[in-house]
Formats: sequence, structure tokens, C-alpha cells
Amino acid sequence: YAPWCPACQQIELTWESFAKESERLDITVGKVDVTQEPGLSGRFFVTTLPTIYHANDGVFRRYRGSRTLEDLQGYVLERKWEAVEPVAGWKSPSSIVMHGMAGLFHLSGWIRQIHSYLTGILGIHVWISYAIFILATLLIGLFLGL
Repeated sequence: YAPWCPACQQIELTWESFAKESERLDITVGKVDVTQEPGLSGRFFVTTLPTIYHANDGVFRRYRGSRTLEDLQGYVLERKWEAVEPVAGWKSPSSIVMHGMAGLFHLSGWIRQIHSYLTGILGIHVWISYAIFILATLLIGLFLGL
């Protein structure tokens, strides 16, 4: 979820109620703010918000059902998740590919922080910051090419 997302705000009370029922359902319910954890949004290939996953014994399934409390509880109690096809092996959050995707999301956040530091703290013009990144990219490419 993301705090600025209208759909996430709409489901928030339902999700909180679902979390309160978690002990009775013998499950763990959580939520992750993708603005604070960009690596997880890359690892889980989050393209829409909110995105709900069911995980059991390392197998991940994306929940695409209704977002009412009754339907969320029914999904677990009636074991409806068994009829849902697991996330493909290469797209699974535990796969090497998605570990790499998470790393790319972390790298993009790091680059954004450097850009903000250069432009905000040091007062460098935006285009000069871009030029620095272009030069760094070329130099890294040349170094790796050698």
C-alpha cells in the first residue's frame, strides 16, 4: 500500500479488521508501505495498489478477489487460495530474478538521494547533476568494458 493511494485508504479499515481476526484464522496479516520499502515493491512486482499476496510455505499467490472482510476471511477459511495458481517461478518474490529487481529499486532510490543531495544541499543546478550522472555512467561503462 501507499499512504497517498485512494484505493489503499478505502480498504484500510477492512484490512485492520482482517488483521484483528488473524489469530482466529491462524494467519499473519501485514502491510508494507511501498514508499518506505521500494525494494519490496520491486521484489513482489507491485504494479497496482493495493496489492495483496497470500504466502504459504514459500509459495506466493496474488489475491484478486473482492476486498470485503467476508471475502478475505473466506479466502483463508475456505482455502480458496488452493485454486489460485501460484506466482510463476521467475516472478516469485523468492527467486533470484526478483532479488535482482529489488536491488534495482534500491539502486534507483540511492541515485534519487544523491541527486537530491547534489541539487538540494549543495545547490548544484539540476542539469549539472544530470551531467554528473551521465559522466559517471559512461566512466563505469568504460571501466567495466576494460
